[in-house]
Amino acid sequence: MELSVYLAGEIHSSWRKELKALASELPVTFYNPMENHERSDSIGEEILGEQPNAILKDEAASSINNLRTQILLQKSDVVIALFGESYKQWNTAMDAATAITLGKPLILIRPEKLHHALKELSNKAQVVVETPEQAVAALSYIFES
Repeated sequence: MELSVYLAGEIHSSWRKELKALASELPVTFYNPMENHERSDSIGEEILGEQPNAILKDEAASSINNLRTQILLQKSDVVIALFGESYKQWNTAMDAATAITLGKPLILIRPEKLHHALKELSNKAQVVVETPEQAVAALSYIFES
């Protein structure tokens, strides 16, 4: 058995690289949002042409990014969503909620200090952990006989 895993969360740190290294022995394929921030912000204009202002540039980019995210989320068997402490986590919340809506099992990574802020989302996740290591351990357990 092989699983596909969507890694939702902020794109500014190396958490995905670290998690993938921890899971290197598991039969999993990973998907994630576009991690090149500049490309993510400019993809709408690359495809649809120059936009007349920053708001419409953002709208064009978000429509293309949402298409990509929806397809990759639907293709995934499991979603791991990381809520870090350094950045606003609106996209992470949206991706985690979308996973729940799609009926995708959700492993939520969040520090204890975000417990209260994420209590409803945590309640809907299958597993809530505090570290990528714990998330990989939960994923690894799926493959045990």
